[in-house]
Amino acid sequence: MLTSPFSLFRLAILLLLASTACAPLCGQAEVPASQPIIYKLEIRDTIQPITAGRLDRALEMANRDHAAALLIELDTPGGLLDSTRHMVGAIMSSRVPVIVYIAPAGARAGSAGFFLLEAADVAAMAPGTNAGASHPVLESGTPDATMKQKMENDAAAFLRSYVVRRGRNADVAETAVRSSKSFSADEALNEKPKPLIDVIAESEEQLFTQLDGKTISRDSEVVGTLHLKDAHVVPIPPTVREQLLGYLVNPNLALLLLVGGALLIYLEFNVPGTIVPGALGTVMVLLAAFALDLLPIRDTAVLLLLAAAILLLLEVKFASHGVLAAAGIVCLAFGTLTLIDAPIPELAIQPGLAIGLCTGFGIITIVLLRLAVRARRGKSLMGPAALVGFPGTAMEALEPTGESLGHILVQGEIWQATAPETIAAQTNVRVTGFHGDVLEVQPVAEDRTSSAGRP
Repeated sequence: MLTSPFSLFRLAILLLLASTACAPLCGQAEVPASQPIIYKLEIRDTIQPITAGRLDRALEMANRDHAAALLIELDTPGGLLDSTRHMVGAIMSSRVPVIVYIAPAGARAGSAGFFLLEAADVAAMAPGTNAGASHPVLESGTPDATMKQKMENDAAAFLRSYVVRRGRNADVAETAVRSSKSFSADEALNEKPKPLIDVIAESEEQLFTQLDGKTISRDSEVVGTLHLKDAHVVPIPPTVREQLLGYLVNPNLALLLLVGGALLIYLEFNVPGTIVPGALGTVMVLLAAFALDLLPIRDTAVLLLLAAAILLLLEVKFASHGVLAAAGIVCLAFGTLTLIDAPIPELAIQPGLAIGLCTGFGIITIVLLRLAVRARRGKSLMGPAALVGFPGTAMEALEPTGESLGHILVQGEIWQATAPETIAAQTNVRVTGFHGDVLEVQPVAEDRTSSAGRP
């Protein structure tokens, strides 16, 4: 039977789509049904909304595929409390057992990371790691005694609420919040009367060997047993979207995008029609706004940025000898330095970057504004108005009668001209005015003198 080329092309597309759809299934078919599957999520960054989203996706996959466990390999300096609360709630509500493993050697679970460690069904650490130092931090200043006590009590109550349910030492865990205490792997395992973690393992293989056959208890009730012998570990890498958002959530990158985008948009306003600076600047500002929306922003810092913009504009309007400009740059620097309400230094804007960027931005903005104002106040550089005051040469005799117009050469161009008196050809003249497209000229003084002295 004959088949048209179009039908063959359509059949090839269908076969390609079918093979693509079956690829994940074929990959899973290689794992024997009796072999347990462990999903693995690596978190080696600050705790923020992007990290919480990655954990939600990993838990959804593990619960959907009935995995033996979800392994979270953790190395974090800490992060945002709101994201931490969300992640702890997701771990506590997971049907699949969650193992949080602080690894490799030298890794840490600081601040928010300690909350995640204690929320896990199995808390594990590698030798040479540490966890703790979870005292709440307020970067915007030193809180008063009442506010400090409220913050400590809230964080301590949150930690205690689930550490007790996991059967661990709530009193010792609470010292990480109230006294900023940090624990090595050996200290966490040897705490009395109950440890803070369940096991110390040098590698994943050793971890799975020690945990194989371990019963999982929740609220003093056994809910299952871990079967991890010869488990097949399936990594969960970040998606392209998560990688992009992970870069954007960096406050220093967000600041660079914001300032760079603002300068490009301003350049577009001063040189309209270039299109590229305006389009690129708009994209950069929108990306910066999206990134900053993921981070805690201080309202006072936003007011400082607005004040900086107003002061820089006033510097151009009024002659303040740089006082308004300096005040604007200072407001800009303080605004950017305090823009992010960061609980840890890793989520704060670097001082050197903020000061250098704001100084450069302030100077460039003032220069561009002054050039723009000077250009608007200057005369037109097009048409006969731009030729007033320039010298020229009469190409032919100019008569004052006005019945016929002569021509002059001025600035490399030939223009029609008229004069109040007779001017001989090749006489140097100067443009004194114009009427429509006709220039009005007079002979220059030296030519007038030389003409008067001739016999």
